[in-house]
Parts: sequence; structure tokens; C-alpha cells
Amino acid sequence: MSDAKMNGDALLKKGLTGSAIAALCCFTPVLVILFGFAGLSVIVGWLDYALFPMLFASMGVVAYALYLRSGRNGPSPTVLIAVSTAALSALLFWLEFRYALRISIAAAIAVAAYAYYLRRCERRKTA
Repeated sequence: MSDAKMNGDALLKKGLTGSAIAALCCFTPVLVILFGFAGLSVIVGWLDYALFPMLFASMGVVAYALYLRSGRNGPSPTVLIAVSTAALSALLFWLEFRYALRISIAAAIAVAAYAYYLRRCERRKTA
């Protein structure tokens, strides 16, 4: 197994774990309850400003890990990932989190579509 593929596997696990934790904290009251018990409920109103960018950044890590695992097919996505993460976060802040679930689902679909694209490129290369 190549070094890039091993790095991609480790990065993929970390990205998926980060995405799962951020999604769990964004869409369920896990942190609200924990912060309430800890006496930090004043922070609860500001959680979304940290959690959603963390969710988008974790999805970006997943996309980059998929790119590394694919044997680096296609152009490097690093600039696109950074711009997308910043744009999605800014969009959520601008819309005042009105469409947070829809935008998060769209971001997850975009990562899945990128994985599909990389898989198709890999199949073409081996055929």
C-alpha cells in the first residue's frame, strides 16, 4: 500500500469522526445539555458559530482524504475545499442559520458526488 493511500485512510477516519461529532453536536442538544450541567450555558448561543464551520472543515478533510486514496486522480482539490468551507460558513452566518440543515445536507451530497467522481476516474484508469 502506498504512503499516500495510508495517509488517506488515516485522514478519512479522522475526517469522518470529526464530521460525525460535529453533526451530532449541531443537530442534537448534546453540547447544550453538557454545557448546562457544567454551568456554561452562556456559551450555548454561540455554539453554532463554531460547530458548523467545524462540520464543513471535517467534510473537506474527508474530500481530501478521498482524493489521496484515489491515487491523486484529477486536479488537487485543496483550494476548492478551502473556498467551499469558507463560503458555506459565510452563507450560514449571512442567512442566520435559517437553512442550516439543508446546506449541511447539500455539503454532504457534494462530498459523496466527489467520491463517486473519483471512483469513476479510478475505474477508467484501470480499464
